[in-house]
Amino acid sequence: MKKTVKRRRENRSSRLIEADKAHVWHPFTPMRQWIADADAAGRLIVGADGFELIDSVGRRYIDGFSSLWCNLHGHRVRQIDSAIRRQLDRVAHTTLLGHASEPSIELAGRLVRIAPKGLTRVFYSDSGATAVEIALKMAFQYWLNRGQKRRRRFIALRQSYHGDTIGSVSLGGIEAFRSIFRPLLFEADFVDSPNPFHHPSGGGAGKAVLRQVEKILDRSADEFCAVIVEPMIQGAAGMLTHTGGFLADLWRLTRRHGVLLIADEVATGFCRTGRLFACEHENVSPDLMCIGKGLTGGYLPVAATLATDEIFDAFLGEPHEGKTFYHGHTFTGNALGCAAAVASVDLIFSSRLIEKLPPKIAMIRRCLDRLAGHRHVADVRQCGMMAGVELMADPAGRRAFDLKLRVGAAVCRHARRHGLIIRPLGDVVALMPAPAMDTATLGRMLDAVEATIDECFQKNIF
Repeated sequence: MKKTVKRRRENRSSRLIEADKAHVWHPFTPMRQWIADADAAGRLIVGADGFELIDSVGRRYIDGFSSLWCNLHGHRVRQIDSAIRRQLDRVAHTTLLGHASEPSIELAGRLVRIAPKGLTRVFYSDSGATAVEIALKMAFQYWLNRGQKRRRRFIALRQSYHGDTIGSVSLGGIEAFRSIFRPLLFEADFVDSPNPFHHPSGGGAGKAVLRQVEKILDRSADEFCAVIVEPMIQGAAGMLTHTGGFLADLWRLTRRHGVLLIADEVATGFCRTGRLFACEHENVSPDLMCIGKGLTGGYLPVAATLATDEIFDAFLGEPHEGKTFYHGHTFTGNALGCAAAVASVDLIFSSRLIEKLPPKIAMIRRCLDRLAGHRHVADVRQCGMMAGVELMADPAGRRAFDLKLRVGAAVCRHARRHGLIIRPLGDVVALMPAPAMDTATLGRMLDAVEATIDECFQKNIF
């Protein structure tokens, strides 16, 4: 009987993967390799339980990347499930264009209470990229509405990532994502990343980058709308941590020169860095803040752009004045998504999630300390529950692996043999466990990471 059930499951899995390869175009996935992958069935996820994912043949894996950095409390969480079901019994979606919605009002109230001081207005969208796009348009129109038409430019960090819309790609500093679309992008001024490992100044990277920003603003501050930054750590660039004090100094610099600061907390928000928001580490209150990913606990696509009253007030006027912010999406403020987000935010506090983070962060640090001595580990980086292990052919000589080997991808693929799903960022092995992950599961995850890296280089699987 068990063999029959297993055979049926495998046959169904094979049919689904065949259909997938015939019709589904996957994001950020080299599709030729995906179509040729004989083990693709092992990546067909059909269920989840707590902090584990279950594939189509019943194998279980620790969700080591929080289902792309969005899962906070685990999967199938009773409080969030129940909140969605209750809302579903009322209404699944209504528009916010000229109407109001109870879940969106409740969520906005919670976000204003927990956000950095001064962020009092909430504009909803459906992804981190759109939250950033909205912030860019708000920053531009804010100055336009105030009569400052010369302000059209933005400053961003090299190796930054802010999403995949044309506006957010324009301010993204990762060439792999920019180069193809360069003819479509608007110009931006880029400064270096303040990460010591990736900057010639090493520990002085933060000060060096601040001098670059100041030089630009000293020359023409009245042409700039805003500076955008991923606070404390640049995630998609390979978990590039910033030197201490950089964020606060950058904030003061923008204040002094009269330009806005946009904090992209899409990846860093909701407990990822050890605080509710990364800006809290240095007591920074940005003018605009973008949130997404973990906002709903990883359940539904809801994002938001938070703004100050000063920015909001610049959009007030008679319709004929043209000050209205003409931006919106069909599912802006979706009722089901907002209900999930309310439940997730409440659960952060009722479960005392933030207070429980320090021992988990320490566990990750101990694992990274052990990996730091590996002959192919060039750098280990951590900001709270976000971590990256950078692999190189020759760390001492800063010699990277041949890109064709796809070493990071191979390591992450091998991790599945240890019951772990993680994703690479180039040749950086990114670790992003859910903040609520219990220490026993976290320990198993970290052991699997160490074992995987050791085996990969011992067996030379590349």
